[in-house]
Amino acid sequence: MNTFLIIFVILAVIAFIILTSSVRLVRQSTAMVVERLGKYNSTLQTGLHLVLPFFDRTNAPISLKEKVADFKPQPVITKDNVTMQIDTVVYFQITDPKLFTYGVDRPINAIENLTATTLRNIVGDLELDETLTSRDMVNTKMRVILDEATDPWGIKVNRVELKNILPPKDIQDAMEKQMRAERQRRESILRAEGEKRSEILRAEGDKESEVLRAEAKKIALITEAEGQASAIKRIVQAKPDAAYVTLQGYNALKEMSEGQATKIIVPSNIQDVAGLFASVKETLTKK
Repeated sequence: MNTFLIIFVILAVIAFIILTSSVRLVRQSTAMVVERLGKYNSTLQTGLHLVLPFFDRTNAPISLKEKVADFKPQPVITKDNVTMQIDTVVYFQITDPKLFTYGVDRPINAIENLTATTLRNIVGDLELDETLTSRDMVNTKMRVILDEATDPWGIKVNRVELKNILPPKDIQDAMEKQMRAERQRRESILRAEGEKRSEILRAEGDKESEVLRAEAKKIALITEAEGQASAIKRIVQAKPDAAYVTLQGYNALKEMSEGQATKIIVPSNIQDVAGLFASVKETLTKK
């Protein structure tokens, strides 16, 4: 009985080991490569799978998520012989676990070396100024080249970014001086434009003021003339006698004598004043 029990336990343990070695659970966004007797057999996707114990072997799960590789700065020489330090960031994703497993040894290291050589080839055809202003172009070219080169490895390169471009210290100092000079030039232009605009507005204001003053003076003269004409008309309509006209002439001479004029011409015949008023009276009466 004890022997039977021992055999049963041993068989149960063996069965458990066989069962556990036959079951593979593949998590979401991962995959497993199955080798049967050392040769590629299949790729297990997400879910629960059974494999042949002792015959099948599975590699470590391979993540299918997008990954980010931040590579250290690389020395790059431009077309005009300027050595710069450029570091890159590569966004890639494993699309074929089989090719990724058997395509290349140490894939991440291979991508880093390929990125460095590709960057040197592209920047080597550009001058310093073009390199600093053509990031998008360099990123696009590198992505296309890397994606094509890594396709046999089961890797898709989604995006490549130049993270930092560091020229030599003397070049950086010269660029900073150039930027300061450019800012000062723009500031001078803006100040000159502001002063010009201010002068134009001031001139336009003076012009409008002169026009308004002239218009006001014109209106005042017209109003005064109309008032005088109205006063004379009322006098004529009142039909003043000769004595009243003569008296008004004396008053006018009195006001003239009290003014600031240095010369006063008095008619030899004072009656001419009355004659003047009489002429005005006849003119208005005819109208």
